[in-house]
Amino acid sequence: MRTIEDMKTFVFPIVIEKDGNGFFAECTILPGCATQGDTQEEAVNNIKEAIQAYIGSLEDDHETIPQLKTIPIGLQTVEVSM
Repeated sequence: MRTIEDMKTFVFPIVIEKDGNGFFAECTILPGCATQGDTQEEAVNNIKEAIQAYIGSLEDDHETIPQLKTIPIGLQTVEVSM
């Protein structure tokens, strides 16, 4: 079990688009990491959960966690703690 001192916070860029079924959310630097929601807020919460699961899988496999060194202005981001 991790302690608070062990937790890391990551910032990931996301793209949210409205579609015919609600909202689609994607973290473009994590291939295949996408989800949807009935509302924009639900889509944001769902993408955070999807990112946490993706990062957890990378950590389990001892893989590098991709991150952007800089995030372009205007791109929406989410913070995820692990």
